[in-house]
Amino acid sequence: MRAAIITIGDELLIGQTIDTNSAWMGAELSKAGFDVYRMTSIHDRREDIIFTLNEAAGKMDVVLITGGLGPTSDDITKQTLCEFFNTRLVSNDEVLRMIEDMMSRRNFPMNDNNRRQAEVPESCRVLKNAMGTAPGMWFEKDGTMFISMPGVPYEMKYIMTEHVLPELNKRFTSQIIIHRNIMTYGTFEAKLAEMLSGFEAGLPDNIKLAYLPASGVIKLRLTGTGTERDSLSELINNQVNNLYKTIPDFIYGENEESLEMVIGKLLKEKNLTLSTAESCTGGEIAHMLTSIPGSSSYYKGSVVAYANTAKTQLLGVQEEIIEKNGAVSEKVVQEMAIGARNLFKTEYAVATSGIAGPDGGTEEKPVGTIWLAVASEKGIVSEKRVFGNDRITNIKRFSLAALNLLRKQIINY
Repeated sequence: MRAAIITIGDELLIGQTIDTNSAWMGAELSKAGFDVYRMTSIHDRREDIIFTLNEAAGKMDVVLITGGLGPTSDDITKQTLCEFFNTRLVSNDEVLRMIEDMMSRRNFPMNDNNRRQAEVPESCRVLKNAMGTAPGMWFEKDGTMFISMPGVPYEMKYIMTEHVLPELNKRFTSQIIIHRNIMTYGTFEAKLAEMLSGFEAGLPDNIKLAYLPASGVIKLRLTGTGTERDSLSELINNQVNNLYKTIPDFIYGENEESLEMVIGKLLKEKNLTLSTAESCTGGEIAHMLTSIPGSSSYYKGSVVAYANTAKTQLLGVQEEIIEKNGAVSEKVVQEMAIGARNLFKTEYAVATSGIAGPDGGTEEKPVGTIWLAVASEKGIVSEKRVFGNDRITNIKRFSLAALNLLRKQIINY
């Protein structure tokens, strides 16, 4: 089952609007068993729309289209669809009543632009839109279903959920696709691929492995295709178990779990508390941890000790240790972790001190150098890492490295 996605709008091409619609629709189509072959963003131009529709007709089973259905003169999708499907615009009384009711509830006056929203191609099947004024439209041509929807994300999602996906599930039941995401941290993509070469060679023909790296985290996506859900699920589960046996030190979670989510679960399960002392990460770790709902039950606070005086006055780091070793050093970061743990009276404390860049590096301590430490009742564990030159990327990678070091210590608690 082949599918394509077309998003229409100049704002997408010049970067004024991020195309989140394609990602969401692609995920939903995949869950429904479709192979998404193409995602295309095009101008609000008649010739571009016609060309792209012709490219898909007869080749795709389903084409999802968003955008260009608004009430203004630059929204030309409906007129162009009429040309492509050799039909004409007619006013739909039911859609008009829905628009009038919506405008009345919002105390907005109706005008000619609103009334034009009720005009739809005569040959289409109208998909009601309870979230907005532009209805969805369903066409069929040359064995291909074309579904046009508004570009406003929550309106598109409503039409997809209420109308499109249920109908597609009725018509297409032959193929099942199951994705399983395994989250890893602690190595780079090329090395991970080397470690998994044997695993990948042994995969059944209907299961594929994809590497999806982002800021140090590498998501491994196993995708299985088949016709019977239970047997396919069992096959995927067996391969996931093999993956855990192959790279046990690098897997930290599944299905989009972040390190901060996993750490939160571990702390809650073990009834443990955490504090942080951050220099080069500037509060990024605290932000990541507190972005998780319920984090107040285990996370107690942070000291962003950016200046050396903050390290000495707030965390109790001795000045002579900084003078002797430098702020970016194992001794200092260990003292920071101890200071935070004592200050907040937590079972765990994690600390960072490094050089985010782009300036400040030396031959001995280049830009991208980070010292990490985790303090607990078992003692202190510290680690030195060296990353790249980009400041924003380094702050993210420093934070992830600190969280992963913390995760390992909690697991071994």
